[in-house]
Amino acid sequence: MTKITLNLITGRTIQQGVSMEAGKDKPAYRDACGIIEMDPSDFKRLGAWRNTNVRVTSPYGSVVVKAVEATQGPHPGLGWIPMGPWANAIIDPNTYSTGMPTFKGVPITVEVAMKEPVLGSIELVQKLCRGEDV
Repeated sequence: MTKITLNLITGRTIQQGVSMEAGKDKPAYRDACGIIEMDPSDFKRLGAWRNTNVRVTSPYGSVVVKAVEATQGPHPGLGWIPMGPWANAIIDPNTYSTGMPTFKGVPITVEVAMKEPVLGSIELVQKLCRGEDV
């Protein structure tokens, strides 16, 4: 199975904000935040199609998200996930006494996970709290 290494950054989006207002338990929130934006060249390196589920793994955790083409760029070598529980599952929880984790510059690997679902936010958080694999 092919794996590629990317540098993860996270941030806020308008889609994230709109879907959050409708409810974090809604499918629209998962669709807005349970994604990773990748450069077209990284899709080629991975051997994957757009809108394929992928497993993103960092030194801090692992999560399944939908891979979509980056809306800005080109930025080969960067993966971008909107802030939310999917990003939180794979960022360093250490805040270095600032109260805020580092949401940028996290090394990740990405691999195709077609048969694994992108969990909804409630199920994702429940599994993470129980220490289960997601």
